[in-house]
Amino acid sequence: MLRPALVVIALMLSPLPALAQVCPAPLAGAHRLVLVSAPDMASTSATLQRFTRASPQAPWKPDGGPVTALVGHNGMGWAHAFRSYAKEGEPDKVDGDKKAPAGFYKIGHSFGFSPARLKGYLRLVEGTVCVDDPRSRAYNTITTRAKVGEKVHGENMWRVPDYVRGLVVDYPTDARNRAESCIFIHAWLPGKTGTAGCVAVRAPAVIKLQDFAKDGAVLAVLPKQALDRFKGCLPE
Repeated sequence: MLRPALVVIALMLSPLPALAQVCPAPLAGAHRLVLVSAPDMASTSATLQRFTRASPQAPWKPDGGPVTALVGHNGMGWAHAFRSYAKEGEPDKVDGDKKAPAGFYKIGHSFGFSPARLKGYLRLVEGTVCVDDPRSRAYNTITTRAKVGEKVHGENMWRVPDYVRGLVVDYPTDARNRAESCIFIHAWLPGKTGTAGCVAVRAPAVIKLQDFAKDGAVLAVLPKQALDRFKGCLPE
């Protein structure tokens, strides 16, 4: 039997496993990922690709090829919840800046103008509104005009052609800091060159995403210069 002192020396000399990368929530436990990466934080164009993995310890594998996507008219800004990952000179995201929020988010339920047999699907009908008024208790929620009234500022979603097909992004609510609201993945219509802060892809790609995310998925929105900051967490 080794003496205690010899045990300590043996442990010091033996190779130790590398410390695991601490991945940001909700990415850490995700099995499905939608990665949106732009050339830089000022770009309005990005690449979107789906990935899956068998477990949080398994490598990510592509699920279909990449497609072109649009992000904000003014590029990207770091969401309030992820500002600790920003480097000097990289902008923050605030309400109304027309920047897509850099960070990691659960993808919520699907929505659209037509009926669909998807879990939790929300059909947009007259009166459906997403509240973007930070003074309202309903800030960053989808509700109805009947509940919040006509004076509360929000998007009348049934009147927005881009929302013919889409998915809700579970964006953290922070009305006090005006950290943005009503973030979606939605259809990219002809002639559009950017979004008000959402991610847009062509309608067939939205349909595939709705099916892909029906059992849960995470959205990552990042400039390419930030990908290495999450090495070991994102696809290689």
